[in-house]
Amino acid sequence: MPQVPNPHDATFRKCMSNVNVARDFLQFHLPPEIKEQCDFSTLKIEPGSFIEPNLRQHYSDIVYSLKTKEGKRCYIHCLIEHQSTPKKLMAFRLFRYSIPIMQQHLDQGHDELPVVIPILFYHGETSPYPYSMDWLDCFADRDLAQRVYSQPFPLVDVTTIPDEEILTHRSVALLELVQKHIYARDIIVISQSIAHLLNTGYTESELVKTLMYYIAQRGKTADTPQFFKTIVEHAPTYSEDIMTIAQDLRREGREEGMQQGMQQGMQQGMQQGMQQGRQERNTEIAKALLKNGVDRALVKTSTGLSDQDIEDIEVLLH
Repeated sequence: MPQVPNPHDATFRKCMSNVNVARDFLQFHLPPEIKEQCDFSTLKIEPGSFIEPNLRQHYSDIVYSLKTKEGKRCYIHCLIEHQSTPKKLMAFRLFRYSIPIMQQHLDQGHDELPVVIPILFYHGETSPYPYSMDWLDCFADRDLAQRVYSQPFPLVDVTTIPDEEILTHRSVALLELVQKHIYARDIIVISQSIAHLLNTGYTESELVKTLMYYIAQRGKTADTPQFFKTIVEHAPTYSEDIMTIAQDLRREGREEGMQQGMQQGMQQGMQQGMQQGRQERNTEIAKALLKNGVDRALVKTSTGLSDQDIEDIEVLLH
């Protein structure tokens, strides 16, 4: 008799690929409360295997699809274990194999998850099968796992949390407040609240810089200098961090000027464009800062403009 590389796999697939055999198998072995929901006249075999290649000497699987009596498609994943020693975490393995079947269903254009019914076909030497088929029994803390996975997952929707409550959230408050209002029409409305949180001392300096730069890049405001000026006035300890952000924005302006110069290269030359873009951006920033009463020395440091440039701007403003 010729040798079959994996006789267990070949035998299992040959028999269970027969729809009549599969239908009888499922009708005899599915739990009654599940079986009564199934329309077995729609049963068909689905292509593919969901077992890792390195485990295919130990397991075989076959996937069926059918519709429920309400017309919803569901899948049955039948796994057969070929190794003689049962695995304690088999229930978890069955659950894990269900996920890619669900994903494949979504990839086919569906927008709802199907129910995947896992079944283990066991024929090992140890009898009866020694381990639980309840995947919650795979957890070291079953009670906690049941509480986590038998109810909706926790949701932190900052859009519904009042600002007054967010302000009490210590070190995470600044992140929550900024994320809640980042799409606001003008984020300046929370500038004083941000300053209040900075003064509590809960947020580390590096995280403050990260969030301030995030606001500068993604937030919307008609008056960016006034936004930062308000924070500096109410949280002077962080003025250095705010200046760092201003310098970063200035550096970004230089890069923007370079891009503008490259685009104008055929007409005016790259160097002229770089200088023009940088000068115009820094001048506009300086105008806004001076108009809002920011100290002249801070304006000079933030923009890199000369004393004469700043004097010229002051003349224009007056």
